[in-house]
Amino acid sequence: MEKRVVFRNNVLPYLLVAPQVIITLVFFIWPASQALWWSFLREDAFGTKSAFVWFENFADLFASAEYLNSFRVTLIFSSAVAGVGFSVALLLAVMADRALRSATVYKTLIIWPYAVAPVVAGVLWFFLFNPTVGMVAFFIKKAGVNWNHTLNGTQAMTLVIIAAAWREISYNFLFFLAGLQAIPHAFIEAAAIDGAGPWKRFWTIVFPLLSPTMFFLIVVNIVYAFFDTFGVIHAITRGGPNYATNILVYKVFNDGFINLDLGGSAAQSVILMIVVITLTVVQFRFIERKVNY
Repeated sequence: MEKRVVFRNNVLPYLLVAPQVIITLVFFIWPASQALWWSFLREDAFGTKSAFVWFENFADLFASAEYLNSFRVTLIFSSAVAGVGFSVALLLAVMADRALRSATVYKTLIIWPYAVAPVVAGVLWFFLFNPTVGMVAFFIKKAGVNWNHTLNGTQAMTLVIIAAAWREISYNFLFFLAGLQAIPHAFIEAAAIDGAGPWKRFWTIVFPLLSPTMFFLIVVNIVYAFFDTFGVIHAITRGGPNYATNILVYKVFNDGFINLDLGGSAAQSVILMIVVITLTVVQFRFIERKVNY
């Protein structure tokens, strides 16, 4: 028999949900509505007057080669960060799920990077790969590679992908490890008795049962790559060199707070919000069909 909670006081349910509603209104609905309004405005050079220009800010963006390049850079960056974070975290989780000596210490060390703020992670990797004083850059140059991410766009992109994925690996690792430990060992033992090797057991039993965890992490990693990597980009490359790492969220900041193009920056934030919402809807609409709950 299903038990239902009944509130004797009609006001109490509204009081319980009020904090979440207020947080949503203040930190999402109100900023989103303000950004939408500002995207239709254009200010003068002194910031004293605003003119309603309808969709001119959006038209200017899609006519800009720099903005279209930011789309390409964001696609490469987000795909690489999610791919590296997924594959490395899954590999580490599979290894940690085994009965290893000092497994607790091993798991703790992997989780630690998630406690580091993105901008701090960016600073750490910046000093490691600094062309002048960086330890890793020193050994790379000893190997015959002329490393200088401040001048080479490909090297800069590689560095920010490593720095952004390094922190997210810990987050993915936690969920993958929890998902692996939730799989009944009887399934794997039965497959082993039937003659299935480790590789076949993983792809036919473990991997499908991890699909709910993977679906959740896909959504989270896409949002992380689009928004939370701002601190990494700002600390390491500031969108350079020559816009090679100028992802969409950093361009919103650069145009709005550095170039003081509030209308154009607001239009970019609206487009970015639409892109992320669309990707999330597509994931829930199509990818979730292949999830085995």
